[in-house]
Amino acid sequence: MAPHNPQKDILNASRPTVGALFHGRVAVNPDHRAVVDGDWVTTYAELEERTNRLAHAMISLDLNRGDRVCLLARNCTEYVEVELAAAKAGLIVAALNWRLSDHELQYCVQLVEPKLLIAQADFIEALDRLEIPELRRIVIGEDYDHHLAAARTSYPNINVEPEDGLIILYTSGTTGLSKGALISHRAMIARGMCYASELEVPIGDNFIAWAPFFHMVSTDRSIATLLRGGTVHVVDGYIPDQLIDIIEKVPMRALVLIPGMVAPFTAALNERQAKVKQVGLCGTMPDLVPPEDIAAISRYLDAPYVNTFGSTETGLPPGTGATITVGVAPTSLSKRQSAFCDVRLVDVQDNEVPIGVPGEIAVRGPTLFSGYWNADEANAAAFRGGWYHMGDVLRRNPDGTLDYVDRVKYMIKSGGENIYPAEIENLLLADSRVSEAVVVRRDDDRWGEVPVVFIVRNDDTLTEEDVMTRCRRNLSSYKRPKDVIFIEDADLPRSTTGKVQRHELERRLKND
Repeated sequence: MAPHNPQKDILNASRPTVGALFHGRVAVNPDHRAVVDGDWVTTYAELEERTNRLAHAMISLDLNRGDRVCLLARNCTEYVEVELAAAKAGLIVAALNWRLSDHELQYCVQLVEPKLLIAQADFIEALDRLEIPELRRIVIGEDYDHHLAAARTSYPNINVEPEDGLIILYTSGTTGLSKGALISHRAMIARGMCYASELEVPIGDNFIAWAPFFHMVSTDRSIATLLRGGTVHVVDGYIPDQLIDIIEKVPMRALVLIPGMVAPFTAALNERQAKVKQVGLCGTMPDLVPPEDIAAISRYLDAPYVNTFGSTETGLPPGTGATITVGVAPTSLSKRQSAFCDVRLVDVQDNEVPIGVPGEIAVRGPTLFSGYWNADEANAAAFRGGWYHMGDVLRRNPDGTLDYVDRVKYMIKSGGENIYPAEIENLLLADSRVSEAVVVRRDDDRWGEVPVVFIVRNDDTLTEEDVMTRCRRNLSSYKRPKDVIFIEDADLPRSTTGKVQRHELERRLKND
């Protein structure tokens, strides 16, 4: 028999996981509301039992530690349950974007090679259209409840490690294919701690998960809320009246608002003459919101607007925490570097640049994701030198703040969604009548930015409707160009090396 190793016990004692931490929280406040979804209220004790049952149900289907479960659902209580059950069972949830086209959805499923699909009934028809091998399915509703009823209620005795994967969130790819960002237990716990620290969120706080759970905002903050004894209020998307109903009843530290909804939500508040209980902070991504809209919403809510800069891969860091004063239309959006992360700004040779000189931001810290799923080449480029390179250019000011400068790869941010021009361009270039396609950004009062495409034709039979039909068939709605501009090849601005100068095309759009 091997001698007892106390050092191993010490190491294990410092290795918490999401499932274990939630399990421990239940004993503190078993009867407190964990999730409120319309009229359906789930207490911590009830959520513990349901997620234990679901974890055992998935294990009984021969799923083992590290296996993937694809989840295709709108915001609902079951979404939270699947994520917590997977945490307890050592499984990885691939959070599918239900707004994707069939082609995009099929790729996302095939990428992670799941052992199980869990979906709402409304999406079964879409899954049936995909050319994927037959997989076990659980349909949310009677089928889902049947699996829970037949399973054990005990806490699963599964060996889960902090570096094990928990969630895969998909991000748009520069080559036209999505990348799956793997978030570990370690990263999710650290994100919860940063959320509480940077935004000064109290224990037992309320959070409204209205943004899609397949994005980081609702998933990260819901898990953070449940690990700290709070209540997650689930809303299936941007439904102004439901959001107002909640903020009139319960206080909360941070209300998520994204570009595109700020002005309409302010109008809805005014129309209802809403009496807000208490909101401590509001907003995200102020760079994409008109300054006067920031001033108006912060004035109505009497809450500073949060000046954020993070990503799916990093969580709230590296630049979230600064705020915009209530009622102020900002003229500067300098970021405050987040705590618990290390930041460098580097040139193309990865040498650190001096203060005042733009450089690509590279990050290290515990909130970082564990790489892109099955994408060795992308990981080698992104994590070179032991730092994660975000692909964004910033400039550090003498006071230590960070100013956003540009996107390294021409990414377009539209209403909180990332759009990469190459994906749209490659789709259009598949039409033999297209000689060249160049997608650039155009400022938009509602969405912050939207894509516009310039096309050089080699066949004049190609029409704007032909282009839009192809996009409708193959791209989700937010990625589709808002305008199609036909242009002669000779009129495309090019550098001395022949590359199209996108900034010149964007300047033309501003001048038109």
